[in-house]
Amino acid sequence: MADFTVGKYLATRFEQIGLKHYFMVPGDYNLVLLDELLENQNIEQIGCCNELNAAYAAEGYARVNGAGAVITTFNVGAYSALNGVAGAYAERLPVIIVSSSPNTNDAGENHILHHTVGTHDFTAQYEVFRQVTCAAVRIQHPDNAPAMIDEAISTALRERKPAYIEIPCNLSAAPCAAPAPFSTLSSGRPSNALMLADAVARATDLLDEAKKPILLAGAHLRPYGAIEAFQELAEALGCAVAVMPNAKGFFPEDHPQYAGIYWGEVSTPHCQAIVDWSDLIVAAGPVFSDYTTVGWSAQPARQRTIAAGSYAVRFADAEFTGVALADFLSDLAKKVQANNATLTQYKRLRGTASVARHTAADPAAPLGRAELWHQIEQELDSKSTLLVETGDSWLNGMYTALPGGARFEIEMQWGSIGWSVPASFGYAMGLEADRRLVAVIGDGSFQLTAQEVSNMIRHRQEVLIFLVNNRGYVIESAIHDGPYNYYKNWDYAGLIDVFNAEDGGGLGLKATTAAELADAIAKARAHTGGPVLIECQIPNDDASPELISWGSKVARVNSRPDLRF
Repeated sequence: MADFTVGKYLATRFEQIGLKHYFMVPGDYNLVLLDELLENQNIEQIGCCNELNAAYAAEGYARVNGAGAVITTFNVGAYSALNGVAGAYAERLPVIIVSSSPNTNDAGENHILHHTVGTHDFTAQYEVFRQVTCAAVRIQHPDNAPAMIDEAISTALRERKPAYIEIPCNLSAAPCAAPAPFSTLSSGRPSNALMLADAVARATDLLDEAKKPILLAGAHLRPYGAIEAFQELAEALGCAVAVMPNAKGFFPEDHPQYAGIYWGEVSTPHCQAIVDWSDLIVAAGPVFSDYTTVGWSAQPARQRTIAAGSYAVRFADAEFTGVALADFLSDLAKKVQANNATLTQYKRLRGTASVARHTAADPAAPLGRAELWHQIEQELDSKSTLLVETGDSWLNGMYTALPGGARFEIEMQWGSIGWSVPASFGYAMGLEADRRLVAVIGDGSFQLTAQEVSNMIRHRQEVLIFLVNNRGYVIESAIHDGPYNYYKNWDYAGLIDVFNAEDGGGLGLKATTAAELADAIAKARAHTGGPVLIECQIPNDDASPELISWGSKVARVNSRPDLRF
């Protein structure tokens, strides 16, 4: 018992689930816990500028590492982190949030405490976090800590959602039992064998009957470990494969069956046509929201859709629960007969259409959106991850070709502007040594969380940031314009010198023409020892036509009248 404390137990579990880093902001309630965590030399403690950024960083880390963790103090810290934790829930990422809380004696002694709203009820934070986590525990005695920590972490790994652990400040260093082996922690939920067999049989029959089947990749393929099984099914079936916008990168874009991004009227060329032409859609891990369906205008008809979710498969007239997504796809791949009708038709459409070619910009002409994204696309290679912030970067990112092996990151379900800066920091912290991160961030979003670039500099991360300075929330203007969509401009490139201070290695550059951008990218390529931010100045009204179309549909959905009256 003397060798382990509650804090050391937690650190061991972090190490056992594969964390090499965790993110934190110190506060008086969690200082002893931070000391206990530091005793474990195999995981690194990473400080962030504020708790919101720390939660976003943990979410970004979980994308590349499989799980993440963030440590906060009570109320003032935890509530700041709440937005990032809720985003991790929406995006199905297991982020463990650990909040320290007041001394266990305070409730019984009827004390009014700092970092509270001045009442004697200290449970409100726990109740709030229960709404955005799959498991929430409040440790009140060290003897119970091991079981409660294990319950929270194992549930997060199994459900692919965040979990909440609350540890009183006087229990962080309290002795507890040593942790059992890692095998006690579950990282997946098995399928119900009968349900799985019946779902696969039914899907096989429908695919045999279909003349023009197509596969549609959804965002939940990754969190539920089904990317490889989806590709196995695709290659067994031989049909065209479309990808939803928040699943870009989950099926190789250089694969011969890739048919583009399906996003209704803003789909990539010919993709909507081939999806609409098909008579059966097998949607794997889809999230059909107002954003991904362009205001519900691209919601596939249930009558011709098999929707395989995380643990359920829905047909037009039946639903099979308890079926793991990867199991369903892999077993189905072993049963289906090849049918390449949609792929043949897609190639026919693509072959008869004129190919749009990028026209090289006058090097001295003012920089525009099309030229900016052309140069970004040219900069990507097989070792790149392209991470895009909420805004027109979503739309432009969809039409950016990913080389084989490249990755793509987007936060479309939660859609919280400001996510990308700290998420990039966290993602880069967990990134393999031979890979690189390219982030595209709008100026408005950048203003929310800009300070986390200082930690990229602190940790000498070689992140390349394209800061799109178009002087406004262009995505909001596309939905509904108004004076509130415009704000004070910053010298974004100059901000890097502020963050560098006396010892930083960041580089800030500015591009106002095509030639200046090309020169800045060349300098970024040669730079080492810190991030590079290229401030790309383009006109405010130079938005993608797809954003205008998408925004008008979303606006129509948002403004529809209340039908109850």
